[in-house]
Amino acid sequence: MVALRSFAMNGNGYNRIESEYIRRHHRHETRENQSSSALVKHIKAPINLVWSLVRRFDQPQKYKPFISRCVVQGDLEIGSVREVNVKSGLPATTSTERLELLDDNEHILSIRIVGGDHRLRNYSSVISLHPEIIDGRPGTLVIESFVVDVPDGNTTDETCYFVEALIKCNLKSLADISERLAVQDRTEPIDRS
Repeated sequence: MVALRSFAMNGNGYNRIESEYIRRHHRHETRENQSSSALVKHIKAPINLVWSLVRRFDQPQKYKPFISRCVVQGDLEIGSVREVNVKSGLPATTSTERLELLDDNEHILSIRIVGGDHRLRNYSSVISLHPEIIDGRPGTLVIESFVVDVPDGNTTDETCYFVEALIKCNLKSLADISERLAVQDRTEPIDRS
């Protein structure tokens, strides 16, 4: 089983490498009455395979289990907007999201929610992928962070718990799919000598 951890952005539960990537790629300007956090997932699959799923702003349903449909308006580029249909059972049916950053060299994707019938106001997230070696094979360190307004009637902790639960499900699904694909295309262990 691959470990998944989350800590408040100002927490000190990350290892040195994770902390450095968070400092470098996951800075969110948080205002009063906002919640922010970062989650870490280690996936036993090469970065290019994992990135091939994450970078598909136009097809998040490939690994995000709560999305049933996605339609992108126009070409896939910074500023593109997607309309996402959410599966029943969640307190939403649609979300409108804008692509803020897509960096194929650094493996970073950032989105901002700009509309929809949900309570996630001023939501912005960054997901970054970093190569690592797991059990002698190519693996991927995935970090996803977010900032969002705390809705009226909710606490910061409740908001953080809700968003983290969604992200944890997405990252678990990403790991499951990526690792299954990696097993189908098994690469040789990396010689550490």
